[in-house]
Amino acid sequence: MIENRQLRFGRSEALGGPHPGERIEKLLGGRALRWYISQVHDQEVVVEATVTDGRLHVFDDVRSNFYPGKSVVVSIIPTGVGCELGGYAGDAAPATRLLAQVADYVVTNPNAVNASDFVDLEKNVLYTEGFCIDQLCKGMVDLYVPYANRVGLIVEKTTAEDLDVVFNVINTARAVYGVDVVDVVVTDAPIGSHCRLNDSGAYVGTVDHPEEIYKACAKLLDAGAQAIGVTTNIQDLPHDEYVRHFEGEFPNPLGGVEAIISHLIVNEFRVPAAHAPMINRKDLALTDSVVDARGAGEMTSPSGLACILMGLAKAPRICREGRIRDAVNVNNLLAVVAPSSCLGGIPTLYAAEQGVTIVAVEENGTVLDVTAEKVGLANVVQVRNYAEAAGVLLALRHGIALPSITRPLETVRPLEERRRLEAENAVAHVAAA
Repeated sequence: MIENRQLRFGRSEALGGPHPGERIEKLLGGRALRWYISQVHDQEVVVEATVTDGRLHVFDDVRSNFYPGKSVVVSIIPTGVGCELGGYAGDAAPATRLLAQVADYVVTNPNAVNASDFVDLEKNVLYTEGFCIDQLCKGMVDLYVPYANRVGLIVEKTTAEDLDVVFNVINTARAVYGVDVVDVVVTDAPIGSHCRLNDSGAYVGTVDHPEEIYKACAKLLDAGAQAIGVTTNIQDLPHDEYVRHFEGEFPNPLGGVEAIISHLIVNEFRVPAAHAPMINRKDLALTDSVVDARGAGEMTSPSGLACILMGLAKAPRICREGRIRDAVNVNNLLAVVAPSSCLGGIPTLYAAEQGVTIVAVEENGTVLDVTAEKVGLANVVQVRNYAEAAGVLLALRHGIALPSITRPLETVRPLEERRRLEAENAVAHVAAA
């Protein structure tokens, strides 16, 4: 069973000491597939968690592994929380491309660049599902960069008309982009993916029949798949809120359940995974048929599937299988870039514990208000936008101290030493007199 819960803990209990991420996970009882701090009050911390009664696998600590000479930036675009930049359909792709120019690799969520028929991936952007990003920032997995992945696809049981759309997308990805789709499994029964709005104003989700996903995954892995895509028709989409989303006023209702599906697969099978809506809805009562530019990718595409096939073809693995062209882990992290109001997630909390710089972007607003000050994060650099973030990352990469490129620049003078010497001289002068 998969259940979304809102839990409240004493602030001192959750954040009153070192290792807040570990403290919160202990308070959650080790059953949370996905969690984040959604509110911080004077005496209380609110945590939104997706809890499963299934087995959560334990990953090995890889912090003793070193892959020197490569700089890695993690760019977090949280899903379902209404990010101004990245909360729609691949609209964080330009910012991701910019960050990719200042590091050897940028690790980012699929939703940052996914836009149905459109996806924008620089060669050094590592298309990485959220559960993998969590484990990377904890120091529990290496990311193995492949030459290419063999992709297997799970298609939820649907109509013949929907299947025609899906298979046309698959064949386009194979013919135009060279994606190696090794097999497609259409489930015997519905998967039952649903979206839910939680009390913090963010969207989460649940799945009725995860066993259908697991059965299909096993078949695909037996067929040689190295990455798993899933496409379903998400249920319980709130019409009015979805309309407001395309008007630029509301979080994307799809993101939370998509994250749950991919988390389930990665936890159980340790392979890259991503979810896409099977058929993009066109029956919305929109006030303007030209939607907000950030969500236009969904309106111009019949299905959301194409982007995940292209992304998964090059997604990094967390188990070393076959030939790889590179590897990185937490020791390569230069910084984590995230919205400044959304710093209560696993990547920021754990990376900060390990001395990684957190770059907080003020203009990427969300429905949350979990700032560095509220969670007590140190080593945080506040910037206005992603252009400033890129400049900070360049300075960090090249060892330029940030205070040296901002003004005013403090002048360092030997005041204490001078005062000590003057006092000694004064005493000596009195003694001589």
